[in-house]
Amino acid sequence: MATLLPELRGYARFLARDRHAADDLVQDAVLRALGALDQFQPDTSLRAWIFTILRNVFYEQARHLRTERRVLEDVGQAGESMGVAFHITEQDQRQDLKDIEKLIWSLSPLLREALMLIGAHGMEYEEAARICGVSAGAMKVRVSRARRILSQAAEYGVNDDN
Repeated sequence: MATLLPELRGYARFLARDRHAADDLVQDAVLRALGALDQFQPDTSLRAWIFTILRNVFYEQARHLRTERRVLEDVGQAGESMGVAFHITEQDQRQDLKDIEKLIWSLSPLLREALMLIGAHGMEYEEAARICGVSAGAMKVRVSRARRILSQAAEYGVNDDN
């Protein structure tokens, strides 16, 4: 797989049109491939398999980004129709990301790992459970608990500064 990295990076740069995004894309694809290595058919092309994974990760991320933008636009339009203007600056966005990161890192390692595999990486519960060596039910419990903790912390404004 390591010998394919330069080719993967080139293809990722073609898709993402950004060097940093391409590097992230390759990393996500390789991680996903390593996590699903047991699904690889030995009599097929490893190159085609990993390129397909990279392509699927790219399109999955693009769909998530489009959905996120649509939701933000809808929220902005709803606020404007109620006479409320939403002015989200880049600095506000950076602070929000820092707050979210702080909340995520406040979770226990097991809950954080479960949330990242399911939420951030979009894995199925069964796939994430295999990676962590637990049942799918245990993975669902961990994700549910992590989401509940984050939701409560966000709702009550719990952070290190209070």
